[in-house]
Amino acid sequence: EDFVVCAGCTRMSTGYEIQSRSQSKLFTLTDQTVLTAAGCMSDVTTLRRMLGAKLTQYEHSHATKMPSSAVAQLLSVTLYYRRFFPYYAFCMVGGIDEEGKGAVYGYDAVGSFKRDDYGCMGSGQNYIMPILDNLIGHKNRLDEKKPLSAEEVVAIVKDVFVIATERDIYTGD
Repeated sequence: EDFVVCAGCTRMSTGYEIQSRSQSKLFTLTDQTVLTAAGCMSDVTTLRRMLGAKLTQYEHSHATKMPSSAVAQLLSVTLYYRRFFPYYAFCMVGGIDEEGKGAVYGYDAVGSFKRDDYGCMGSGQNYIMPILDNLIGHKNRLDEKKPLSAEEVVAIVKDVFVIATERDIYTGD
């Protein structure tokens, strides 16, 4: 309800080689908004810098930080602008909206996005998403859905990363 949990592994790899074990895929955009991105790290870095410049311009023009929903729209427009030569970046934005509720926005490569309660991107998403659907989305379950605390969600996220790391060589650390 009033929180969002963003997580990512720190493994950067290509082929069967691990290039780095300390490359974060989480980037703070504002004090209430985080970008998570998987894909080509040079494209992700360029996209992050572009967003950073636009957010700084907004802050100087309006004397306030951009709200999470506006950051989500800004990322969509930025990705769509490059639709003919897209960034190889698969992004999610997590933040607290204007009503104080957690918001997660998932994107495709050309900027199409939707707000959701949870999501994941990257090579381990095939292992992670079914578990999130069951435990957080409460899909295909007959028992009553109960609200989860931030601590419970963090524990679930840690567990799904362990599962993905055991099964996907590109996820981990």
